[in-house]
Amino acid sequence: MQVQNQSQPMDIGIGETDRNAIADGLSRLLADTYSLYLKTHNFHWNVTGPLFQTLHTMFETQYTELAVAVDDIAERIRSLGFPAPGTYSEYAELSSIPETPGVPKAEEMIALLVEGNEAVVRTARAAFPAAEKAGDESTADLLTERMRLHEKTAWMLRSLLQ
Repeated sequence: MQVQNQSQPMDIGIGETDRNAIADGLSRLLADTYSLYLKTHNFHWNVTGPLFQTLHTMFETQYTELAVAVDDIAERIRSLGFPAPGTYSEYAELSSIPETPGVPKAEEMIALLVEGNEAVVRTARAAFPAAEKAGDESTADLLTERMRLHEKTAWMLRSLLQ
């Protein structure tokens, strides 16, 4: 990751090398979160079947929360002095969440969203050591909240499959 040109030196108590490592992990989290946002929004639009109303509403709640999360993660990267990735090609390179071609059945949508939420948890967990090593409580707090929320969302979705 490349640091932005700054006319003012940055001194937030975290060195550039550590900020770079943290921003790299956050960039992967941003890509996964955006990919999950897009998948969830797509499923919201295209879900059909007996659970339509339940899933349509649930997916809307989830993609709305993900939209806020995308902004929070990108702004944290910026606060660390780095540009946030913001193109589909960057997200495709950074994300661990594959695209889903076509329109799957409702039950498959649920399973794919469980997998996506679990992937985001793994990505956030992988980013945590760099934040912890640098004493970056702000990023650690963001990562902890993302893990908590995605673990809960995966549980709720998984419950629909039983």
